[in-house]
Amino acid sequence: MPSAPLRANDAGYVTVTPSLHFEVSRRIREEFDNGKHYYELHGQQIIVPGDPTQRPDAGALRWHNEQCFKG
Repeated sequence: MPSAPLRANDAGYVTVTPSLHFEVSRRIREEFDNGKHYYELHGQQIIVPGDPTQRPDAGALRWHNEQCFKG
């Protein structure tokens, strides 16, 4: 079973920007009247692997921000 952050990402309520910051949609609060733990992380930079081949793909992050995120 996927974890809650993964489901929130798949549903577009959270995302990671191409600049590698965690962003949270205000719609979590509007639609579910919750998200306190997510909002504590809003705007924080994520930690990426030291190996460049293991880092998130900037194009995929951009696509998710433009096509999925409910910002």
